[in-house]
Amino acid sequence: MEVLSEIAKACGFDACGVVPVDVLSRERERLERWIRQGFHAGMNYMANNIEKRVNPALLVEGARSVIVTLTNYYTPKLQLEGIPVVARYAYGKDYHGVVKDRLFKLYACLEEAIGQKITGRVFVDSAPVFEHEWARRAGLGWIGRNSLLIHPRLGSYCFIGVIISDFEPSRYSLPEERNFCGQCNRCVEACPTGALSSHEVNANLCIAYNTIERKDDIPSEMKKKMGDRFFGCDACQEVCPWNRKAVLHHVEEFSPNEWLMRMSREDWLSLDEEIFRERFKDSPLLRPGLEQIKRSVK
Repeated sequence: MEVLSEIAKACGFDACGVVPVDVLSRERERLERWIRQGFHAGMNYMANNIEKRVNPALLVEGARSVIVTLTNYYTPKLQLEGIPVVARYAYGKDYHGVVKDRLFKLYACLEEAIGQKITGRVFVDSAPVFEHEWARRAGLGWIGRNSLLIHPRLGSYCFIGVIISDFEPSRYSLPEERNFCGQCNRCVEACPTGALSSHEVNANLCIAYNTIERKDDIPSEMKKKMGDRFFGCDACQEVCPWNRKAVLHHVEEFSPNEWLMRMSREDWLSLDEEIFRERFKDSPLLRPGLEQIKRSVK
């Protein structure tokens, strides 16, 4: 465990833990209830591959452990006042590629350190993996009322990376069984659309879903509640007391895109496809595409 932590730190991760592979029966029950309620909205893929989602051994044959990493992306810097707003995670380059590259580096360094081949796969928020629960089990924090992982030192502005493999450490991490949210309900109360209930998100009402995942037009009532937000939402994180301790990240790729930080509504609406792709190459904003962004900005 000590060797893994040292390697993870050298690879740029802010926290790391490792836990044995297990079947997540409780999480399956919660997921299936969430889907029955229709809270997954148009994300029908959430109902797929449930068996793999709850059992990592079905994703990686012979898997013995789940290595979990956290990468801080917090910055106190904000966009100019009164312009269209994006969530902080989208200020810089797309985290999927950045974190995945670091995971591959960790993977290779771990193989070198133990002197043997490891069979496994890396995951960054793009496969049927319960990242938050694995992070909790790895002792990296607890799951807050907004359903996000909260690390006691880093807060919730963190990307979670996962390696599922046949690596077996000499010692596993201890899970975080405590929850330090207490009676605090600020995240639930701060949600502009009422999408949050305790430890659950109704994606139908979630600004992040409506501005990024939704394929049809955003309902007018939702548009009113979105305010200036057009890509994601940080409302629940901004009020969380644990984020008062958040410190500036140290990842160059997450440095704010200067265009993004100052573009007005008129700038976005007049943007053409060529300039959009030039200015936002490798940005999370490429995911919905320019036309969907303009739909959200209007």
